[in-house]
Amino acid sequence: MEWLQKIDSDYWLIEQDRGNLTVSYRLKEIIFSEKSTFQHVMIADSYDFGRMLVLDGVVQTTALDGHIYNEMITHVPLFIHKNPEKVLIIGGGDCGAAKEVTKHVSVKDIHMVEIDELVVNACRKHLQEVSGNLSDPRVSFIFTDGIEFVKKTEQTYDVIIVDSSDPEGPAEQLFEFEFYQHLKRKLKDDGILVCQSQSPLFQANITRNTFNNFQELFAHADVYYAVVPTYPGGFWSFTIGSKSPINISCESLVDVNTKYFNKDMMVSSFKLPQFLAKKIIY
Repeated sequence: MEWLQKIDSDYWLIEQDRGNLTVSYRLKEIIFSEKSTFQHVMIADSYDFGRMLVLDGVVQTTALDGHIYNEMITHVPLFIHKNPEKVLIIGGGDCGAAKEVTKHVSVKDIHMVEIDELVVNACRKHLQEVSGNLSDPRVSFIFTDGIEFVKKTEQTYDVIIVDSSDPEGPAEQLFEFEFYQHLKRKLKDDGILVCQSQSPLFQANITRNTFNNFQELFAHADVYYAVVPTYPGGFWSFTIGSKSPINISCESLVDVNTKYFNKDMMVSSFKLPQFLAKKIIY
């Protein structure tokens, strides 16, 4: 595997980002390594970030900070919605997003659509710091292509969460206007859609295009962010859209046992630093 390199007696994971940046992680050991129909799946234990999920040589989430991303992509839309009962997750194979959704007692059904079953099985067994060995009876695992599922299903949802990988290969379609149109049709009248929209520092064009698409489709669209050290640049963005006006006052927010997310973080995450706002909104 070209992303693994032995230096002296240590193995290093060498991640290439956009051809412009190299990030190296010193590893303690490789816990799991197997190729699925879709990609190479690895769980490695690193010195600084703990256990991590690596797909085709790219780190997806880690024990150290995976909770930040998963808490922000889930609890923000779930608390904005007045009564979320049915939730759809597209992607999210590490199970971290689904685990956070289960903390909401109002939620009755969680449909998690992930194309690669090997990722889910590996994370449930070997990356429980993120997945919590997810086994909540409200979660239904659907191992199929998310795009095809959305096109064919007749079900509608209160909240849809698109927890996708980077927009490369098959995942590119998860960032296209047509896909968001399909998702909008699967939302109830007060439904909310949220997706990860990449680094507003290094991929500002993707963040801006996603926001523009949401503005065209929804009555309300906005961008919020979190600081996730694992991801190049640290800043990571999320784009949210709603069929009706939304309130971010957090008056009904209750404790859901989080490490990063709270009322202040939720409100402040929508207040973009000026240089980011200029890149994305202006």
